[in-house]
Amino acid sequence: MKVRPANPKIVLLNKPFGVLTQFSGDDSEHTLKSLVPFKDVYPAGRLDKDSEGLLVLTNDGVIQHKITDPKYKMPKLYWAQVEGIPTTEALKALRDGVELNDGVTAPAEVFLMDEPAELWPRVPPIRERQAIPTTWLCLRITEGRNRQVRRMTAAVGYPTLRLIRAGVGPWTLRGMQPGEWREEPSVW
Repeated sequence: MKVRPANPKIVLLNKPFGVLTQFSGDDSEHTLKSLVPFKDVYPAGRLDKDSEGLLVLTNDGVIQHKITDPKYKMPKLYWAQVEGIPTTEALKALRDGVELNDGVTAPAEVFLMDEPAELWPRVPPIRERQAIPTTWLCLRITEGRNRQVRRMTAAVGYPTLRLIRAGVGPWTLRGMQPGEWREEPSVW
């Protein structure tokens, strides 16, 4: 059995676009070190450099394991701005599971949504084409494959232009701006 820390710590961060999900890197890379004032927490899962949103950091290996191990099916909620307007068939494919190069994904919960309220501008902004509209999707998945949401939307013909993780299990962004963090009480 793993020894739990005497003071389990959970830190939620709204990871900005362009930040690596690690504390070390060369001087030209923006890492978590400049955003999180704690030295004893580590990311529970990853969020790509070109994705934004909720990152859970903890000093508790048990919590980290429950978030990242696929057997626990910890839900993750994403807002994806995609190129085009997805068809009913494309949404059904996402809900049924999509064939990717590493196998079929588990079914996702997915629906069209308005642009998220109080959404911050992305720097740099996404590429926009006047002749091609964009659509926001809300997706809830329980897997954590590498770049999974991006690969799923691309596989059904609607590439993701902007991706924001809005929730992980019981935690949400809840009003945090990019670069902001807050401590949460341990739930385990």
